[in-house]
Amino acid sequence: MATDEAGAEGPSKVRGKVTITEIARQAGVSVPTVSRVVNGRLDVSPQTRARIEELLLRHGHRRRAAATASGAALLDLVFNDLDSPWAVEIIRGVEEAAHAAGAGTVVSAIHGRSGDAREWMRNLRARACDGVILVTSALEPLLHEELRALGVPLVVVDPAGSPALDVPTIGAANWSGGMAATQHLLSLGHRRIGLVAGPPGLLCSRARFDGHRAALEGAGLSVDETLVVPGDFHPASGFTGCNTLLDLPEPPTAVFAAGDQMALGAIEALRRRGLRVPQDMSVVGFDDLPEVRWSAPPLTTVRQPLAGMGKLAVGTVLRLARGEQPDSPRVELGTELVVRSSTAPPAP
Repeated sequence: MATDEAGAEGPSKVRGKVTITEIARQAGVSVPTVSRVVNGRLDVSPQTRARIEELLLRHGHRRRAAATASGAALLDLVFNDLDSPWAVEIIRGVEEAAHAAGAGTVVSAIHGRSGDAREWMRNLRARACDGVILVTSALEPLLHEELRALGVPLVVVDPAGSPALDVPTIGAANWSGGMAATQHLLSLGHRRIGLVAGPPGLLCSRARFDGHRAALEGAGLSVDETLVVPGDFHPASGFTGCNTLLDLPEPPTAVFAAGDQMALGAIEALRRRGLRVPQDMSVVGFDDLPEVRWSAPPLTTVRQPLAGMGKLAVGTVLRLARGEQPDSPRVELGTELVVRSSTAPPAP
């Protein structure tokens, strides 16, 4: 009864496959019972299991082995792009936790393109994945429905937008991190503080900006819009943004770049103008990537636990694959200000 057109048999169809809800209706059981069979759970009677498995087979679903520490689970780790050391830190945490749990990992990049996302979904169906970890990307609603229909659990790390209510998310305390970075500069005596912001479409960018604003307001200052320049988390945008701030009639005495790579770009812009960090301008980043400990000078930054976020995502998606629920659907790991040599009081 599957068709080639999504929705042709009613709202419970997704791209020719019926949803687990429809299979539960046809089998005369609850949705959680079907989910237990899909995820390889053993707490279903043999007669019920056989009836459900026959329906799953008929409608093109694959039953997966139980995702346990001793099982052979397969996880998909999906990024929008893989061109950042930030992504490498997430991968490191995911790989470490997956290896410890006896799970394999497939890493993909969908580049924000619908065609790439659909190709990834086709590959995912072919390899019968046990869970998906999506990083700073927004999954199309139709593809999200396909994951539901396949019974594949989903966890989002550092969500780009507001994910569905039934999707657990893992992030960092971006607001408090942004606030800590700006409070540090204020404590040194800076009052004109530039901000190289992250992409406005990402929740983490907006939270860091809001934390920056809160710190200024706590010091009796307001945000000067001329001191806020756009960035995209890549070094070139930090370089361009810092040059824009330096061209102001009254440049700032410090810059908070909402990502370490943008901070490194800002430092290069200052170097090319013959300015010194921190003597002529202080710079603060956000991430604490390994490379910034060896920058010249070593970068003051806000550490977010990137590898820890990846590890927690693995634990969460494996729990979902076993039919369990996470302790909390929304988790924010703490951030920490790391003071190094790129910040100092403003020059007289």
